[in-house]
Amino acid sequence: MSKLILVRHGQSQWNLENRFTGWWDVDLTEKGVAEATAAGVLMRDKGVLPTYAFTSLQTRAIKTLHLALEAAGRLWIPEVKDWRLNERHYGGLTGLDKAETAARHGDDQVKIWRRSFDIPPPVLETGSEFDLAADPRYAGIAIPSTESLKLTIERVLPYWESEILPVLTRGETVIIAAHGNSLRALVKHLSGISDADITDLEIPTGQPIIYDFDGGEVAGERTYLKDA
Repeated sequence: MSKLILVRHGQSQWNLENRFTGWWDVDLTEKGVAEATAAGVLMRDKGVLPTYAFTSLQTRAIKTLHLALEAAGRLWIPEVKDWRLNERHYGGLTGLDKAETAARHGDDQVKIWRRSFDIPPPVLETGSEFDLAADPRYAGIAIPSTESLKLTIERVLPYWESEILPVLTRGETVIIAAHGNSLRALVKHLSGISDADITDLEIPTGQPIIYDFDGGEVAGERTYLKDA
């Protein structure tokens, strides 16, 4: 029996400031560091110890992974970083204050942009201060200008099938440290959540989610490690 551990990064600076973040790279807050460390302590105390790790190319997820692994005594395990585990791209909303955006466009419109399954936010204009075209980590990658959850799923799931699932099927305990929407994409798939119901799923920061696998198949319901 293998295990999958999903961890959303600890609180980031823009989480704290209530800003749309997406692909923009921001760091953890002190609270985020504490959340990531606590996740690792919980894994250690529960005896759920990762043997293989995946994360995105974004600092908040990478640091969360490293802090958690250090606290669990597993900083030495193999680790893969890939852009396909990045957060959903929030397009032209990137950097905006969520409350101010709601005041300008209305709560209903902002809820559609944030929570609808297949309606993306406005695109990020070329040359914007949040344009990542010159970021060396994305050299050779077709950077999206905006993404819905549906579009996020379309990049996350093929990566899951081709790179992560084969590691699980050989019996590893895999940890994925990623983001609210890239993890919602995986949970939707693994738990069979409908397009309509996924809009209500919120994944808290720094709280490990556990799936058991028998071979390549999910063998039980998802649980939070604190409740296991």
